Amino acid sequence: MRKLVYYVAATLDGRIAGPGGEYDFFPPGEGEQGAAYSSWMNTLYPDTVPTAARAAVGLADTPHRRFDTVVMGLGAYRPALDHGITSPYAHLRQYVVSGTLAPDIDPAVTVVPDDPIGLIRELKREEGNDSDIWLCGGGKLAGTLLPEIDELVIKSYPVVAGAGIPLLDGAFDPTLFEVAHRTAFPHGVTVTRLTRAG
Repeated sequence: MRKLVYYVAATLDGRIAGPGGEYDFFPPGEGEQGAAYSSWMNTLYPDTVPTAARAAVGLADTPHRRFDTVVMGLGAYRPALDHGITSPYAHLRQYVVSGTLAPDIDPAVTVVPDDPIGLIRELKREEGNDSDIWLCGGGKLAGTLLPEIDELVIKSYPVVAGAGIPLLDGAFDPTLFEVAHRTAFPHGVTVTRLTRAG
């Protein structure tokens, strides 16, 4: 069965964005260290690079490696929309969970007004498809979908936000995950892949 993977960047205090949805405070990876990190991430997760940036990083014709579908909340979709991009991941099937977004925003984007858990369960049951589903964000959607999250890939940046959108924002529901792999980079970023325990 397909897995739902929450692949996301976070601060040391567990924020995926600032109070206004900003994310430009995440420290950039510069020089050779940053290039090594970007190359490593793009090799493992090329599907997560926005379509507009794929050619610039040498991924234009790269086939799906891990994901064929992306699911995001309106907050995660908003930065692209604010730049006039209505289909940020055109190389993937795109679902935006929102009760306020126009359903015809883009023919390549399916707007899901409610029941994100039902959507994920339906996607997981697809026959003949072994690609996973990327949960792109945001925190409220991740909190709602916690019962369906099979794996976390958290890129932890060496910065404290102090306030902002939490990694998961939902009901109290302690859920155990186990570390499957962790890689630390010289510029301070740590990437941890965790799988649901049991």
